[in-house]
Amino acid sequence: MPETSTPRRRALVLAICCMSLFIVGIDITIVNVALPSIQDDLGASVSGLQWVVNGYTVVLASLLMLAGSTGDRLGRRRTFQTGLALFTFGSLLCSLAPGLGWLVAARAVQAVGGSMLNPVAMSIIVNTFVDPAERARAIGVWGGVAGISMALGPVAGGLLVGSVGWQSIFWINIPFGLAAMALAQRYIPESRADHPRRPDPVGQGLMIVLLASLTFTLIEAPDAGWTSARTLGGFALAVAALGTLVRYELRRHEPLIDPRFFRSVPLSGATVTAVCGFASLSAFLFLNTVYLQDALGYSALRAGLYVLPMAAMTVICAPLSGRLVAARGPRPSLVVAGIAISVSALMLTNLDNHTPVAQLMAAYVVFGIGFGLINAPITNTAVSGMPRSQAGVAAAVATTSRMTGQSLGIAVIVSVVVSSVHGTLGSGFAAASHVGWAIVAGCGLVVVVLGILTTGPAAMRSAARVAERLAAPSPAPSPDSRTPISTP
Repeated sequence: MPETSTPRRRALVLAICCMSLFIVGIDITIVNVALPSIQDDLGASVSGLQWVVNGYTVVLASLLMLAGSTGDRLGRRRTFQTGLALFTFGSLLCSLAPGLGWLVAARAVQAVGGSMLNPVAMSIIVNTFVDPAERARAIGVWGGVAGISMALGPVAGGLLVGSVGWQSIFWINIPFGLAAMALAQRYIPESRADHPRRPDPVGQGLMIVLLASLTFTLIEAPDAGWTSARTLGGFALAVAALGTLVRYELRRHEPLIDPRFFRSVPLSGATVTAVCGFASLSAFLFLNTVYLQDALGYSALRAGLYVLPMAAMTVICAPLSGRLVAARGPRPSLVVAGIAISVSALMLTNLDNHTPVAQLMAAYVVFGIGFGLINAPITNTAVSGMPRSQAGVAAAVATTSRMTGQSLGIAVIVSVVVSSVHGTLGSGFAAASHVGWAIVAGCGLVVVVLGILTTGPAAMRSAARVAERLAAPSPAPSPDSRTPISTP
């Protein structure tokens, strides 16, 4: 590929891709600190605030796999630029939203655009950096930028909401989006897959039903009742969608997501690690936002500044993690990250309205270390052992898992905490949050265990076997593309 034959051009391509990741990542977390202001301005309930966050992450998670295959078919740069345009337009709509429903709908528009950015950008990176060592360093930078952007979101949100208003958190996406579009046109060469996968509308529909029904049920369960017909029916629909999706995708010649991928222990481990790590992040941000602003009565600016230690440690540790993964593999970063997440959560399991500031700061610092270390090894573990042609799909699976974790962290942990509140948020939230922090600590322990089990020689052998099966010729499909695929 002559357009990216020099190190300088490859670095420019990486920088442009990281710019798109930065605006998507910061948008995920910047909203959290603005939620109390949005609640006051638009009259939203707690479940409404959850939808402001999850209206974005559910749509994003649902469409990531489709966006990746669309880039392979229609052109990666074209898809990338279309995603930037939609994301920028959706950000403008968010800033103009007159009510909660409009805001959630605008967030969905943002998510449609955002879904076209991360997996397509990863495909661009994988196909630009053909040397394995250079590619590992590029993926490390990519993972570091993801962690940094999400960590800076609450701080930037606090500054903007406190000085301008909640609408301003969406304005900052517009100049970045426009700049990235122009730079992509100038420096990123167009590319397509040699044999792109065909569309899978049935699989895509089942994916949306699965994530939407599960998230909706978990968010609305505290109001409807955990044993109500609506809640049980929602869970039943999610389970049915999952089972149907797996059976259908196994029979397709070119599935949206090949269930055989998950026979790779590193990929499966990265998937669960991403869910646990990012569920912890979303819960951390949401619980702290409500605690600092509703329970303690702090302003958005002060609340944003309180989490600055977490952001600072993430900024420091994220690039270090990328280099550590390149030098020592993903295990050290994953184990330390899981321990740090668990320790920080345990430090907050006795939270009350008089918890010393020093204790909060210490917990935030430790959590920042954990989250800063976790992102780079997730992507590295996901693509480990995969053939180059499948690396983009594996990365998209990891990114989908991150967004699913974000949604479930808000839906599960926050819903459990809200169900435990006695009295007002101001008086009862701190005590109710204890169960949420215990769940976060459990998520950290899962990361530790998976970091050990999914990075050893046996795990890598499973990835090699999956890579061989994926590379083997598949039988010709039947006219409806549903011929079973035989595997050795």
